Amino acid sequence: MKEVLKRILSFREARDWEQYHTPENLAKSISIEAGELLECYQWDSKNADVEKVKEELADVMLYCLYLSHHYGLDLKEIMMKKIDRNEQKYPVEKAKGNCKKYTEL
Repeated sequence: MKEVLKRILSFREARDWEQYHTPENLAKSISIEAGELLECYQWDSKNADVEKVKEELADVMLYCLYLSHHYGLDLKEIMMKKIDRNEQKYPVEKAKGNCKKYTEL
């Protein structure tokens, strides 16, 4: 991810776009792009255009990288911590084959 981050920061710097990449704007952009990803499944969830899915997923991830960089966050670390918390909230013996929220298990 360091290579990707280096490249997108260089891309942004060359265009002087950092001024627009406030945390609020990045969070909005993540949500907007996630909506566009969801749009890939709007009318036909079984035959989604995988190329369009890849494009929108990349947009979501790139904005996530910008936001994590802004706060100096290590994405691997925060994702691993989240997985640890989810393992606590959703023990296999209660959650396997079940889509209920952890408060309902």
